[in-house]
Amino acid sequence: MEPIAAQRLISEHRDTRYGEIIAVFQSEGQFHAEVYGTQLLNDCPAHLWDALQAGLIAEELGAWVVKLNGPRHWVLDGLGAKVAVVEPVLRAFNGLSTRRIAVVQLGDKPTVVPYTENYVNRGAVFFFDAGKPVFELVDPDGKAYVMQSYCISVLPSISLDSLNSLGGLLTLPPGWAYQTRMLTEELVVDTSDHLATVLQDELENSYTLPY
Repeated sequence: MEPIAAQRLISEHRDTRYGEIIAVFQSEGQFHAEVYGTQLLNDCPAHLWDALQAGLIAEELGAWVVKLNGPRHWVLDGLGAKVAVVEPVLRAFNGLSTRRIAVVQLGDKPTVVPYTENYVNRGAVFFFDAGKPVFELVDPDGKAYVMQSYCISVLPSISLDSLNSLGGLLTLPPGWAYQTRMLTEELVVDTSDHLATVLQDELENSYTLPY
């Protein structure tokens, strides 16, 4: 019996804006992060996002540190059903509505290191449309990570239209490459039943393995 194809629930999602509040906690020398995002709740209004103070949020949550991750823009086209892999928690930060969407195990590394894999319990399905470009980081072994979102907080001038030339702005590790690829068929990234493998470049753009 062939596996049932993942169902798309949301389309025309490319370049939608969102923001994330990442709270890092420490226990017995190990770190994990709880991710609160505005995805599907609002478009991360600038007047609310800009008023957030990471230090105050860390105190409120009892976190080791808080990272304001964004604003960001999706580079995917559609979303499927999200599996409740973490208990959903709705929380407002200074008036900005968010939902706890994922837990990230950081091991003994309290921060994300560019071009280093991390594993996210997100339980989601991403769709990239045929006929649309995808932007990939390729490691020395030929493993390709597809960009899922770009970040405008580090490089405010970045935009969807500029992603073709992004490789010229990156300091890639030896053997790595950045490429644009036009999809000839739909790409479905389904991590509803396993941890997602993700990484970032030094501009905090995020990429995911497609399996």
